Formats: sequence, structure tokens, C-alpha cells
Amino acid sequence: MITNILPRLSRATWISVLLLTTAPHAYSASEQKEPTVRAARAEPDSASQAQARAILMKMAEFLGGTPNFRVGVRSGYDAVQPSGQKIEFGEYRTVTLSRPDRLRIESERSDGARTLVVLTGKEIALVDFSSKVYATAPQPGTLDESIVYFVRDLGMRLPLAALLLNRLPAELQDRVRSVNYVEKTSIYGTASHHLAARTDTVDLQVWVADGDKPLPQRIVLTYKKAAGQPQFWAQFIDWNLAPQLDNATFSVQIPDGLQKVAFAAQLPRASPAAGKPSAKKGGK
Repeated sequence: MITNILPRLSRATWISVLLLTTAPHAYSASEQKEPTVRAARAEPDSASQAQARAILMKMAEFLGGTPNFRVGVRSGYDAVQPSGQKIEFGEYRTVTLSRPDRLRIESERSDGARTLVVLTGKEIALVDFSSKVYATAPQPGTLDESIVYFVRDLGMRLPLAALLLNRLPAELQDRVRSVNYVEKTSIYGTASHHLAARTDTVDLQVWVADGDKPLPQRIVLTYKKAAGQPQFWAQFIDWNLAPQLDNATFSVQIPDGLQKVAFAAQLPRASPAAGKPSAKKGGK
């Protein structure tokens, strides 16, 4: 079976990483049916804060409305040791997306472990090359529905999954409590706006490209309520908004020698009463 094994970060921390700015319970069934109630802000935004929020939302609307893209993502995350020391581990991913329902993510961790996640439009496939196993599940619908299903129901990790959602603007509007403008700067030669935002559980920094393509260039998340306040960062490399895509891009070729297994969340759970003798009629 394929499980979401996270030896270096707690599951609650990874859920925050996966969903960018959402709380661990963000995708509960009830929230899929009813809109989130936004928390009231203590004070109205200043002119600078209003500018910062407008830039953040412009980024969200642009990215959430982009039909196709490919981008490299280099990321790192802290693992807080019992001594309090922080050790950083890393990962590189290539993300290819085509709305409404296709996605391909190729990942390699700093220890060399490689994985592949593909949403074909009909099926979700996860290949773990290091463990020599793969798993599949029916894809429930659009990217938004399928990403939530992959993270919440199958219990798998997908860092910064919120950035892939069509409803990204609503997610940020509901979760972000404050946004401040830090400075205009440059990220690897791209003029960018540096913003600092806060949610209930995460402090967020994001660098957004200036101009008519307000794409995220870098993100830093600080888990202010987690022990040691670990950070996660991601650098976005070579955004391509018109990648060459075909059916082969979103297909999966399983190498020889890999074993098909089930996602752990798909396995039936033993009943609490299993193994216990049943009660006899008559009470004796």
C-alpha cells in the first residue's frame, strides 16, 4: 500500500504546506457545501495594505484563471529536531497543468527519491520509483475536486496545492487576515512586489512579478504555532504559460518491475469490535 509517510514534518504542518494558507481542517465536507465565514478584520486596511491585498488577489485571479502552465519548483523545509535545531530538506518538482482536469507533477527529493503524480482526466496515478510501487484511483472530476480528494481523502502530500486550484482567489480571500507591502525588489532578474501576509496559523511571504503576468516568484511560509516555528520555502523557475501539451503529457508509463498497491486510505478499516466474541442471547 502507498501511505503518506512524513518522517520529517508533522502531518498538521504538511497539511498547511499542501494547502498554502488554509487551516488543517480547510477541506472538511461541510465547507464543500457552504461558503466559509470570513473573520472580521480589527481595522480597515491602510492604503499600503489595500495595495498589497490587491496585488495578492491579482496574482490569485491570474494564476487561478490560467488554462495551462508548466513551472519548476525548488523547495526546502525545516525539520525541527528534539534539540530544537532545524535541519533543512529539499525537493525539486516540475508541475504541468491543463484545466479543467489534467495535471502532471514529477518530484525528486534531496535524498534522491523520485515520484510521479498524474491526473489524466479519468484517473489519478501515483508512482513511487524508489519504493518500486504505484497506485491508481478514479479521478472524481475537475482539478479542484481531484486535488482536494487526493490530499484530503487519499491522505497524500501535494505541496502548495492551493496554487493549482481554480478557486485560489476565494481561498486567499477567506484565509488571509492581513497583507502588508514590504518593498519592490528583484527575484533572479524579475521585478517583483514583496508582500507579507498572515493567516490564523501561518505567516506568509510572497514575491509577485510586476506587470501583466503577476506570477508568484518565491513563497516562504512560517508555521508560527508549530514547535520551533519551522519554515517552508519555494522558488518558482521558468514559468511557461504556453507549454507544448498532448495526450502523452498526461499519460503514465509504468516501468517494468513495479508492483501495483492500494492507497492506504482505500484499505478497509478493521471494526473496533473485530476479534471480540459476540454477545449471546439470553445474557448467560
